[in-house]
Amino acid sequence: MRIAQIAPLTESVPPKFYGGTERVVSYLTEELVRQGHDVTLFASGDSQTAATLVACTEKALRLDSGMQDPSPHNIVMLEKVRRQAGDFDVLHFHIDHIHFPIFRDIAERMVTTLHGRLDLPDLQPLYEEFCDIPLVSITRHQRLPMPPVNWVGMVHHGLPVHIYPFSASPNGGYLAFLGRICPEKRADRAIEIARRAGITLKIAAKVDAVDRSYFEDHIRHLLGHPLIEFVGEIGEQEKARFLGNARALLFPIDWPEPFGLVMIEAMACGTPVIAYGCGSVPEVIDEGVSGFIVGGIDEAVDAVRNLDALDRYRIRRRFEERFSVERMARDYLAIYHSMAEPRRLPKQAA
Repeated sequence: MRIAQIAPLTESVPPKFYGGTERVVSYLTEELVRQGHDVTLFASGDSQTAATLVACTEKALRLDSGMQDPSPHNIVMLEKVRRQAGDFDVLHFHIDHIHFPIFRDIAERMVTTLHGRLDLPDLQPLYEEFCDIPLVSITRHQRLPMPPVNWVGMVHHGLPVHIYPFSASPNGGYLAFLGRICPEKRADRAIEIARRAGITLKIAAKVDAVDRSYFEDHIRHLLGHPLIEFVGEIGEQEKARFLGNARALLFPIDWPEPFGLVMIEAMACGTPVIAYGCGSVPEVIDEGVSGFIVGGIDEAVDAVRNLDALDRYRIRRRFEERFSVERMARDYLAIYHSMAEPRRLPKQAA
């Protein structure tokens, strides 16, 4: 198939540091190329891919110190996609909804994966207006706040099985927190869990400008405890070691998480996840197999004390069964093929 993948310009594909959506786009794109499809990736110019790359900016916008407004860059990208749209069987968008008005007239050849939260009130009138646009969710829970729309599939994220090596015997002896420092990710909960369990917590996280005041007001003073180590933002190679050497990943979220890629990254290493049961968590974590789903600090501390009951080999197998990139690509290809099939015309009367 001739497939266009349209990625956000905020990060490169794959991202050099944090960037869940761009990472998923990279995994999917490379697997589709590996399977022999003709794939074109619309992304920032510093992206690395085996597909045909159409550079829509010189580099990722987050790394461009001179960038003040992302809107012009996104408009340029949409124009590039529009000019080449006739070259593809399917256009797969990963940029939320900014393309809806421009590409609505070819909606039968496009699909949009919604990677973010959908419970914001401002989104309701938008999706009511564009209820014909073909959409894919990344979990079932993500769909719950939406008005009636044109869902054409639900595809859980997947990872290449080789990029996170399995760690049967972690040597770090610590709990891990990986992601962003922001109110909904609740690093403060992770710190409290580690302190009460008496185990070191390593926090590998970035602090966006929008969350800087939250970090200064609510998190920084908690980092002085001897069990707490703030690592900062880490790259892909560091992430594999960081997760693989951890006794468990703490995921104490306080929001309707659409997916939570870090959970399956930990599972790929054989590392169990202790997570609050919000959003996608019950769809991703198999209770008592790949981790524990908890409802509060006390339950989380108990879960830490019961980590030896989990089998890291079994966690890795469950990752391979449910969250491989091959499975993700297979699910998307089924959607692409269903959209690319010629519409059958009704039989003419004799």
